[in-house]
Amino acid sequence: MYIYGKNVAKEALLEKGKVKKAFVYNNFNDREILNELKSQNIKIKYMDKYELDKIEDGNHQGIILDVTDYEYASLDDVMKEDIIVMLDHLEDPHNFGAIIRTCEAAGIKSIIIPKDRSVRVNATVTKVSVGTIENVNIAMVSNLVNTLKELKDKGYWVIGTDMDGTDYKNIDYSGKIVIVIGSEGKGLSRLVEENCDFIASIPMKGTVNSLNASVAAALVIYEAVR
Repeated sequence: MYIYGKNVAKEALLEKGKVKKAFVYNNFNDREILNELKSQNIKIKYMDKYELDKIEDGNHQGIILDVTDYEYASLDDVMKEDIIVMLDHLEDPHNFGAIIRTCEAAGIKSIIIPKDRSVRVNATVTKVSVGTIENVNIAMVSNLVNTLKELKDKGYWVIGTDMDGTDYKNIDYSGKIVIVIGSEGKGLSRLVEENCDFIASIPMKGTVNSLNASVAAALVIYEAVR
């Protein structure tokens, strides 16, 4: 898997053996990263910008790393935390990366995604998360509804997010909770919504009737943490 960007590279290099090879711009001048690459005996291939662009067309900032594939956490690892964020078939890697970054900033270390019809961890997700993905456990499960039932058996309350529900500031977030974020445009899937104990809604006072998934997630996450 390829990842890119300076902050992402610095986080990846903290895990010895993760980086297999580095593709670096000829005039790359971040001595901290270069010294760390050399200290770990990682092969560096210097390239022109157009050559780097062929590997990744995102804002790579002059460095692309070939790393071992992302290792998803187990459900047992995720259930060690009192607050879990579940993404109901999110498709936009930018939203996924932003939610990872928000979770890490808020001290939430557990995220669940489905295997099918969902964005997975990739270069864009890693870049948007600004490297914070290294500090969050992400579990990938076969069935969200079955997973919710298992979590409820373990004492978790499930809070979905949708336009029609209770004001998110008026919900009790105490105890062990799962916050479920719906997909872009479609929101919560029917069976997932039916397994929610509460539905948190963000009041809309302008002309739009919904917020970007990552923005909505941030509001509810920080209210839950508060």
